[in-house]
Amino acid sequence: MNPALSIGAIVAVVVVTAVIGVWGLRISRTTSDFFVASRTVRPVWNASAISGEYLSAGTFLGLSGLVLLSGSDAFWFPIGYAAGYLLVLMLVAAPLRRSGAYTIPDFIQARLDSVLARRLTSALVLIIGWLYIVPQLHGAALALGVVADIPPWVGATTVAVVVGGSVAAGGMRSITFVQAFLFWLKFAALAVPAIFLTLTLSGVEPTIDPELVFPQNAGPAGLDAYATTSLLVALLLGTVGLPHVLVRFYTSPTGASARWTTVGVIILISGFYVASSTIGLIARIAAPDLAAPGVADTVALQLPSRLLPGPVGDLLTALVVAGALAAFLGTSSGLIVSLSSAVSQDLFHGTVRSFRWAALFCTAVPLVVALATAPQGLVTSVGTVFVFAASALSPIILLGIWWRRLTARGAVAGMLVGALSCAAALLASAAVGPSAGWLSSALAQPGLWTIGAATLTTVAVSLVDGRTPVSTDRVLARLHQPERSRARAGASD
Repeated sequence: MNPALSIGAIVAVVVVTAVIGVWGLRISRTTSDFFVASRTVRPVWNASAISGEYLSAGTFLGLSGLVLLSGSDAFWFPIGYAAGYLLVLMLVAAPLRRSGAYTIPDFIQARLDSVLARRLTSALVLIIGWLYIVPQLHGAALALGVVADIPPWVGATTVAVVVGGSVAAGGMRSITFVQAFLFWLKFAALAVPAIFLTLTLSGVEPTIDPELVFPQNAGPAGLDAYATTSLLVALLLGTVGLPHVLVRFYTSPTGASARWTTVGVIILISGFYVASSTIGLIARIAAPDLAAPGVADTVALQLPSRLLPGPVGDLLTALVVAGALAAFLGTSSGLIVSLSSAVSQDLFHGTVRSFRWAALFCTAVPLVVALATAPQGLVTSVGTVFVFAASALSPIILLGIWWRRLTARGAVAGMLVGALSCAAALLASAAVGPSAGWLSSALAQPGLWTIGAATLTTVAVSLVDGRTPVSTDRVLARLHQPERSRARAGASD
């Protein structure tokens, strides 16, 4: 491993990201540019940008490490992550774009005509975003420490400064170009090493042992049925509740464009997961000594130089380092954009100036948390955010789009029950530990019952309340009527 090459790769990514951000500043002028890129982002660019922010540190480094630790059991994570976009495609993408909102709190207020529901949604958006950013900063500290023995605070601070500055400078329009570039960089950063490592192993004995990679006790009979089902439900619905993912659909020109964007995302992230999982499978044969919590997350960084010592391995390692930094920057920038939009709209007047101050504030808080805490497993940290988002926001978003009788009181009650029950379960799980049988499983993977509790509470309170906003029919018609139909109806009027 050549530290100079790796540091050079880091500097190159930072410089290119900053240049793209500054270039975006030149074309970001209006409030609409900063919040939703003036709703002009076409499907290919938008799919690349969404993939760039969705594929985080947990995927880039953590998935390979989890495959190394768990073998085929780890495949539930990429399956759930990718399949979540099928729900977004079928149920969410087009209606959210047609809503005309800038943020998720905007949508909730337009749908329910409630300031309280909006404020609670904004608070949950902030919590989810900050919980998601902290693992990105931890991942940056981990990556730079492995390749160049750099103090952890340097990696976390570097990502925070670049992201906060880029978002404050150019907003959504600028970050769209940044994220699209970062996606293709991190895809190449795993796909190219995966190809080289596979070719290297193909002529080496022993070849990959299926019994080691797919042990018999890891088949269907060896799974915890509840935990697996709860995990998949949380990953599926968690995507629907991630504010930095949903806000990107507001940038599409039309509802149909938002749907095509989602199809593109499914294709792109599926290819990425294949590359990441392949590196983890190779590591189970070539680097079993790295199969330890905390260390396993570094396998994508260490494997190239171990199997290909010399210049080729050093170059591949530098490419992986560049991709890792791209993962941290891409996801963090998307999160900061969505959080800045919510804070600017709710606490100020939704101006460009307030957006920029909000971007700096929303970057500083998770940086302080990351510097004060120790990193956990990257995949499991991100998985926790998915469970919380699925419990707190997903039921309200889906019911808000598809159920006419949803009321503001029902939404507030559902969000509170989902958020508090999920948080309590995760805290209790840390206290109880893994040795309490079914209780440990129910607390460690609470999604199935916390999502159910939030949904039932929302429905029950809404039915008892019965006071739907007077604008409900008009808002739902806007959500579900294609733009062309509305234009024809307006012309006939």
